[in-house]
Formats: sequence, structure tokens, C-alpha cells
Amino acid sequence: MQETVTPSELDLALVNALQLRPRAAWTELAPLLGVAASTLARRWDRLTGAGLAWVCAAPGREFSRGRATAFVLLRCRPGARSRLADRLSKFPETATVEVTGSGSADLLLDVLAPDLPSLSRFLTGTLDQLPGVTSVSSLFATSLYVEGSRWRLRSLDQSQLTALGNSASTAPESVHTRELDLVDHALLDELVRDGRVGLAELGQRTGTSPATVRRRLRRLTDSGILTFRCDVAAPLAGHPVPVSLLAQVPARDIGTVHRTLAATPECRLVAGVTGPANIFATLWVHDIGDIQRREAALCARVPTLTVTDRIVGLHTVKRMGHLLDHEGRRTGVIPISPW
Repeated sequence: MQETVTPSELDLALVNALQLRPRAAWTELAPLLGVAASTLARRWDRLTGAGLAWVCAAPGREFSRGRATAFVLLRCRPGARSRLADRLSKFPETATVEVTGSGSADLLLDVLAPDLPSLSRFLTGTLDQLPGVTSVSSLFATSLYVEGSRWRLRSLDQSQLTALGNSASTAPESVHTRELDLVDHALLDELVRDGRVGLAELGQRTGTSPATVRRRLRRLTDSGILTFRCDVAAPLAGHPVPVSLLAQVPARDIGTVHRTLAATPECRLVAGVTGPANIFATLWVHDIGDIQRREAALCARVPTLTVTDRIVGLHTVKRMGHLLDHEGRRTGVIPISPW
């Protein structure tokens, strides 16, 4: 049974700092937050033990160029939704599983695969065959403009933000990445479970040296194949309402949509997708009424944009491989392996 933890202001500041620097050493963060490194380590252990926050590896912005991502809108028979959500969460291909309450889907999935044939086999050979599924509609990601590692708790003051530096605001460099080898995959397998595992420990687990681990992680992150994210449970984030918008906009205005949404604190994800709608975006809004306000503000900024669907999340069963309970706290992990 998880410990009940009431987060303090220090806890919130710690999580915000790790959102900016997910693998920062406690000794780096201690002067900034005004406490001892041992205090930060102890606080982090309590937060992770309570399922309120965690750091993990996830696909970076360049993932969609060489691999395959699909946002899947799934319809099911009455009464089958909860059972299907639980079953779908067991597949490593389903990075995220969300039970929805409106829009064109009963379940919304984020499916990741190493390539298009692998993605196709999962969609047609697995999803289509599940009992209770009545329809499967897939939106293939063509570009990933904003992803979950950019969302912030916003608990630090400006001086602390300046001292940390928002490394996530800078786009990945153009670094050529060769085909991933066994060591790369072993590192990724460890880091999707716990993104704060130290270099020495990673070296032992993967049969290599800390220097090799450091070099490989730098290459994977600089290339945009890999990113690290500090994720939070719903109670820590203020119980936001997840809403995914499908929208259509002329190609010439996609950049404006991207920049507008990226500047919105509630934005979690923006992707270019195939199909009648060419934009898929996810926001964490304060309440149901905020959905219309955010949509109106977006359309005022981009008059050529038409929102075609609004999918409201009721319960996130799984997020980037991490299993969540009905309160949104992490209870376990089924590691993704899309690389």
C-alpha cells in the first residue's frame, strides 16, 4: 500500500527543478532549493514511493522521423471499456491508455513502434482482434512539435529558473545517430523504468563503463531520439482535465498553431497527423469550461484553424509505460520498447 504524502512547497519546487533537469545530481539542486542534498534525496524517495512523481526516458522530438507513432481512437461495446483498458495497458506498444468521456473515442491510445510494419501488425493483428472492440481509427504522426517532457509544474521563481536554465526549451541538435546496438537498447530498457539511475549503476547493469554510458546517453539525447521527463500524478498537478483536440489547418499555418500551443502552459503535446485532421494536441486544463476558452483563444489566434473533435479524458490508465491508479498515482511500469 502506498504511503499518503501531502506535498510541501519544497516538494513542488523539487519536481519543477527535475522537470527542467531530470537527471541533475542532488548536490547540483541543493544550493538552488536551499536545503541539503540528503534532504532532496529523502523527499524524492517519498514522492516516488507514493507514486506522485517519477523520472523516465521517453521518445524525443526526432522519434517520429525514423520510428512510428499513432494516436488510436478506439470504440468498444457497452460495458467493455474498463476491461479493454486494463488489457491494453499490458501491451508494451501502448505507451498511453486513456479512458475517455466524450468525442469520437471510448479509449484513446498512444501507440509506439520501431517502424511502420511493426505498427501495422499491432494495429491490424492485435487491436482489431480484441473482443469488444467495434472500431479502430488511427492517426499516424508525421511530426512531433511538443511532447510531454516540456510540461511544467511552475513552482520555481524566476531567479531559480534562470539559475537552472530551461534546457528542454532548446531543440535537439542535428546529430547523426547510427543504428542502435544492444548496449543502447539495454540502457533504454533500464531508463524507461527509472530515468535517474546513476551512470555507475547503469554501467554495471549493461556491462559497460560509466564513461561509455555518459557518451551514449549524450548521443541519444542530442539526436532527439531520447528525452527524459519528470512526470507527475494528478494530485500533484492539481487534478487537471486532459483534453485532446483534433484540428484542421492549412499547411502554411501549422507553424503558427505549433508556436501558439507551445506557449500555452496547459499544452502537453502537439503533433502533425494524417487524416482529415492534421493537428493532434493534448492540453491539461483546469476544468471542463476551460476547454472552450482555450479553443476560442486558439481559433482567434489562428482564424484558419477548425477544431473537429474534442476528446475528454476520464481516467489515464497508463502514461508512457507507467501504470496509474484511479487517483492518477503511479503503481507500476510496463516498459515501452519502441526503439
